Amino acid sequence: MASSAPLVDHISGLLNLEGLLGEVIAGLLGSVLVAVIVLLFAALAGPYMKRKLTAAFTDRISVDRVGPYGILTIAVDAIRLLTKELIVPENADRPAWDLGPMLVVISATMGFAVIPFGSGIHLADPQVGFVYLFAVSSIASLGIVSGAYASNNKYSMLGGLRGVSQNIAYEIPLVLTGASVVLFAGSLRISDIVAAQSAELFSIGAITVPAWFGFVNPFAFALFMVANLAEIGRNPFDLPEAPNDLVAGYQTEYSSVYFVLFYLGEFLHIFLGAGIITTLFLGGPTAPITALNFIPGIVWFIAKVWGVFFFTQWARSAVPRVRPDQLLDIGWKGMLGLAFVNLLLTAVIIGVIV
Repeated sequence: MASSAPLVDHISGLLNLEGLLGEVIAGLLGSVLVAVIVLLFAALAGPYMKRKLTAAFTDRISVDRVGPYGILTIAVDAIRLLTKELIVPENADRPAWDLGPMLVVISATMGFAVIPFGSGIHLADPQVGFVYLFAVSSIASLGIVSGAYASNNKYSMLGGLRGVSQNIAYEIPLVLTGASVVLFAGSLRISDIVAAQSAELFSIGAITVPAWFGFVNPFAFALFMVANLAEIGRNPFDLPEAPNDLVAGYQTEYSSVYFVLFYLGEFLHIFLGAGIITTLFLGGPTAPITALNFIPGIVWFIAKVWGVFFFTQWARSAVPRVRPDQLLDIGWKGMLGLAFVNLLLTAVIIGVIV
């Protein structure tokens, strides 16, 4: 995987594009392709799969009236929301109010630039891809607090403050836990991290199991999964929106296209978190056993990403929400300490092995 050329190089070679202009055109085409894939994920998950899964978990009837199995609900909801009137709150800080939902969407889409979807389907592969990934994903916090402050609404402001405090409390354990993967791989480059997981962990007869870091260090994998739930605002950490407390939290005053952007950004970040988990702990687009390598890598990547998405929806339906003080206690007093312990033990183990 480390030797696979980025998607831009493949497009340039396919279309015989040369020079700076060719690189720019190929980069734009590659960006559009990646954006279409992730937007299709979010469009399917938000209005449709979330409802279907929640209904299945809670034994209720879900959307089934428009189209086969209710699949056209996606188009109906899009038209319904986009044609609603855009209502701007009185005395809102308009520039910041406009900027909030845009930042949430932009931060998520930028993160997918360095995640390999499969062999050659890798928009960019910088040497510091790991750092870039967490840096751009954290920009969403600015969008949340910007929209919350600018709305001139106390419920929005409380939701924004909860969102920022939650992201700070769990971003540090998230990065520290991810850093343990960097120690194992010996590189910040995403392709190197994926390639390191293609080594053999053990064999049972003709079946060879790869050394996914989720297998090598299941403790770090569990920590990362929990911290990711907090980062994407899924139960038990669904505090920034908290309908029973804050109406809709930071997005209370948003309607029409801006509400769609916030809603879209939420699911883009869920899939970005799933993509990060897949890349760092589940081998990226590699098969779970070598005998299944004939299946294209993008198929494995999509299957793993949707598997993580199903887990987040299970948590949303099955796990009760914690109180704000409990959320911060879990983050600062529990997750942070465990993340440091994991990083220290990983460094010791690698030092002894090497």
